[in-house]
Amino acid sequence: MINPKDYKQLVYDIIGSAMEVHRELRWGMLEPLYNEALYRELNSRGIPCMRELPVPCYYKGQKMDKYYQLDLVVGDVIVELKANKSIDSVHRSQLFNYMRLTKKPIGLLINFGQPSLQGERYAYFMETNECVLLDKEMNIVRKHITNN
Repeated sequence: MINPKDYKQLVYDIIGSAMEVHRELRWGMLEPLYNEALYRELNSRGIPCMRELPVPCYYKGQKMDKYYQLDLVVGDVIVELKANKSIDSVHRSQLFNYMRLTKKPIGLLINFGQPSLQGERYAYFMETNECVLLDKEMNIVRKHITNN
């Protein structure tokens, strides 16, 4: 079983990088601009990451032509970016699906679409197939029902 606190410093570094991007670009831009800017900011801080990573999907054991594409992956952390008025349940479900497909233990949902940067932290527990909301200290705040 994972310990979300093991990822506290990395998550802190990712969110700090996102805050710098938000300070520089402000809000109201398109998501792809924030994606590239955050990728560049992470790299400038020496934090290796992958951008627009394809995730294959399968149907009855056969690989499909269609795939999901992750915005950013930093180590074992999936970073899903938005540039909307708010974060909603569809955005959370998207992140949860990515976490389940990749088995990555930590997911960040970051929204650049407001004057203040918005973010949520989640942990994925493979044993129970559930995603849980984490606070800033990486403690479990609330369990979320995932779409199994």
